[in-house]
Amino acid sequence: MKNKIKIGVSSCLLGEEVRWNGGHKKDRYVQAALDNYFEYVPTCPEVDVGMGIPRETVALYGVLEDHKMISKKSQTDWTSKMNTYMKGRISTLGKNDLCGYIFKSKSPSCGIGRVPIYSKFGSSKVRYGPGMFASSFMKTLPLIPVEDEGRLHDPVIRENFIVRVFCFNRLQTFLKERFTMGALVSFHTKHKFLILSHSKKQYDAMGKLVANAKKIKTAELKTRYSKLFMAALTYKSTSKKNTDVLLHMTGFLKKILTREEKKNILSVIEDYRNELLPLVVPVTLIYHQVKKHNIEYLLDQVYLNPHPKELMLRNHV
Repeated sequence: MKNKIKIGVSSCLLGEEVRWNGGHKKDRYVQAALDNYFEYVPTCPEVDVGMGIPRETVALYGVLEDHKMISKKSQTDWTSKMNTYMKGRISTLGKNDLCGYIFKSKSPSCGIGRVPIYSKFGSSKVRYGPGMFASSFMKTLPLIPVEDEGRLHDPVIRENFIVRVFCFNRLQTFLKERFTMGALVSFHTKHKFLILSHSKKQYDAMGKLVANAKKIKTAELKTRYSKLFMAALTYKSTSKKNTDVLLHMTGFLKKILTREEKKNILSVIEDYRNELLPLVVPVTLIYHQVKKHNIEYLLDQVYLNPHPKELMLRNHV
């Protein structure tokens, strides 16, 4: 890609030796497969607040809503420095056009979940939640898609995250352009089938919002649409949801295709529904017919090309 999409990332995942033991956690998928499409903005909160390399390991103590970050051996309390740092760093990241963030899993600063939070120092009583920096980031910038590198090994979660990143990038580009009702309708129309493949409920809510857009002030409309749009995409796309969308798209072709062509497409969709084929097969088959017959409404649908085919994300879902 000529213009790479900016995403935040935990520095250690890029191979930077910033871990507590002076090592790294370089992730092959992050470093290799995604590097052609994303411009990384790395961060290591623990190094940035002055913990050093190597350093004592830290842990979280308190309750889920209010906890401290303390060194396990010396009991040095880093909470105040971390809070001050987070406010400035997250503000800077928010102005940097980020469209996603990949955090280091289980880190007391960067984990998005499953991070141990002990009731008090020396106690074995533990609950689990997000790391301190990741939690603050998600609360401050709730629309930006986030994941950790561990969850990205799941094909469904990986595809969903990448879809959200590319969609957030398109949304931000759209919002920076001259905003008109016509532009909103066009943007929404292009994403209709993609939204439907994630959440029918959100799809209906967004449809009502767009239909009543003229009654809403522009600033409020942008905010409400953005929240609904990104919220819809957090729902996992399933084989049933995708099958419904594929059949809906096939309906646009029923008067154009021969009986044998329709039979073939429906057979492939059924094989996908029964998990005998990956999603890329029926999508490619339908896209071929849409392009062949120049069906403009479907050609513009983001659902058919939500991310670069070279990532091969739909080959595994």
